[in-house]
Amino acid sequence: MERLRRVFQRERVLKALKELGNLRVRISHTDLITVSVLSLTLAIAFLVRLLPLRWGCYLQEFDPWYQYRLTKRMVEKGLFSWIGWHDTMSWYPQGRDIARSSFPGLALTAAVSYIILKALGLPMTLYQYCVIFPVIMGTLTCLVMYFLGKDIGGRGVGLISAFLLALNSSYIGRTSLGFFDDETVGIFGILLFFLFFMRSIEDERPIKSTLTYAVATGLSLGYLFASWGASRYPAGIMLVFTLALILLRKYSLRLLLSYSISLGIATLIAVNVPYLGVSFLFEPLILAAFGVFLILLMYEILLGLKTLRAKVAFLSAAVASIILLIGALSWLGYLTPLEAKYLSVLFPSRRPPLVESVQEHRPAAWGSFYYDLGIGAFFIPVGIFFAAQNPTKRNIFTCLFALTSIYFACSMVRLTVLMSPASSLLWALALVGLLRPCITLLREARIMAKRKLRGVAHVGKEFGGAIILLIFLLLVFTFVLPVTRITPFPRVLDMAYSPTTIASASVPIKPEEVVTDWIDALLWMKENLPPSPPTVVASWWDYGYWITIIANRTSLADNATLNSTQIRQIALMFLSNETEALKILRKYDVTHVVVFVVFDTKAQDVGYGDEGKWRWMARIAGLNETKYWDSEKRDWTDLGKETVIYKLMAYGKDVRLDRYPTVELKHFKLVYHSRGPPIRGLYYALVCVYEVQY
Repeated sequence: MERLRRVFQRERVLKALKELGNLRVRISHTDLITVSVLSLTLAIAFLVRLLPLRWGCYLQEFDPWYQYRLTKRMVEKGLFSWIGWHDTMSWYPQGRDIARSSFPGLALTAAVSYIILKALGLPMTLYQYCVIFPVIMGTLTCLVMYFLGKDIGGRGVGLISAFLLALNSSYIGRTSLGFFDDETVGIFGILLFFLFFMRSIEDERPIKSTLTYAVATGLSLGYLFASWGASRYPAGIMLVFTLALILLRKYSLRLLLSYSISLGIATLIAVNVPYLGVSFLFEPLILAAFGVFLILLMYEILLGLKTLRAKVAFLSAAVASIILLIGALSWLGYLTPLEAKYLSVLFPSRRPPLVESVQEHRPAAWGSFYYDLGIGAFFIPVGIFFAAQNPTKRNIFTCLFALTSIYFACSMVRLTVLMSPASSLLWALALVGLLRPCITLLREARIMAKRKLRGVAHVGKEFGGAIILLIFLLLVFTFVLPVTRITPFPRVLDMAYSPTTIASASVPIKPEEVVTDWIDALLWMKENLPPSPPTVVASWWDYGYWITIIANRTSLADNATLNSTQIRQIALMFLSNETEALKILRKYDVTHVVVFVVFDTKAQDVGYGDEGKWRWMARIAGLNETKYWDSEKRDWTDLGKETVIYKLMAYGKDVRLDRYPTVELKHFKLVYHSRGPPIRGLYYALVCVYEVQY
């Protein structure tokens, strides 16, 4: 009996295996190609962004170090421990209220995902995860780009736009290894928001699907509000796009439902972010967004009114009510202006010195667009043409997205990252629009009407093949050929294959090995300067995050530029003589001063360190820089040679080059200077730490 049972069980197992072997995954040839190309695109996006790993596993630039510190706090002390955190190690002596000066979206995303992955066995430290996090998000954004492109122009546009975004220089620069900053999740959130919003207003969708996508749109926009200051941009696009649909008589009840649900959910999330609060509702852009909601509501009511008299009466009453509401808000002082950096984007000519002193806040030159896009810069107008000739809702949105992102990219170099998905989308539309008739000619699968071929029926296969070959050769110039004779890499790889800022000692040169001058200086400060009583370090604000987070010492100012008055005092200190500078330093209990200077092997200043930034110090402090620099002699004036910044740089250079000091210091003692070899045998990156002698 037992033997029969075993035989029976064996037969059942064999039968089950045989049935399993008969199973076949049904997938069409087109779907197989799509999945394969998309997978290859995502792999390329991931691997290209890993290239800086050659110089080590470091966070990029300055702001990512702060984001890492915030994430670390969430992981170690609880996801909401940052709400009551008053940081006394930055912006001494007032400190910094973290909750009211930070967007928590990026840090929360990284902290939550790290906790989950760590529970699943992730073999990484939090620091390593934060370094690779931008690479992951950049890859996922390319996936969202595919779905958005597919909805707008079909599967071909989706695949090409995802590929172009994966290799976009501006976007690589903001999602490469170590760039753990708001843009990492910002562009991902923007594309996700656009994708859901466009799907929520499609007329052919069931109402349940519309409501689902509207909720997803609101959650995406709310996530953006909690993550990035540039979230005003997608909110503004939604506002302008909705107005455009009304003016073009493309209004529908779905538009009202989607807009109202999305705006309601997003603002509900925003007011619960301490950095934004209830005052966010009274910003001009958000008030305008609520104004558009009222217009939609009025339009829907007007459609329901039967007589002209009723429509005129209602419209007059509604307009009068809106005017009275705006007047009341203005009289009560609830209308708050936009911040200076947002105004400088809208009006580039109105840019204060503190904003303009940041390299990435300056207006973009047209040449930089060509450097980022290559031959794609010439395809953008073609893409706009193809979108504009068929004014569907999606194409209207595409044109608005493209034109506004180009304008903002011109206003500020940093915002070229906003243009990267729009340019990829337009480039893909242009390629598909140009190649489709050529491919049709080559196939000649069936005879098509001359009207559908639009003037290409009389040409042969050779014409179509020539156009395809020409476009292929144009793409080679961007993605294959090197940028200049100096570098053997194409434009995209040249942008990606660069070290992080700290790995190159904040010098914009690609070294052969890691330049450790800043790393060594910060570690020396951490190990040798006493933490208590607090060691207060004064430096130009560029290096504040490094001093606070890596050296773990108190700083006067950092890259958040929260207190322009304090930055102005630091600038004034550096451009004063020692006696006057000592008064400012004493006021802030400063114990040490850090300066950074870059010079060549002949001791000539290069301009990458404080020797180039002192001009911005003068402008921010309201001083006349010509009093400190003789432009004819190309040298410091007598007054300039008495300034603290000149003396500290000159003294450090003399010591580093083993020369007798040419300046005398009365109140500063050099306690450390970096000793790294010259970068590529050309430039020294010198970090000096001085103790203040009161």
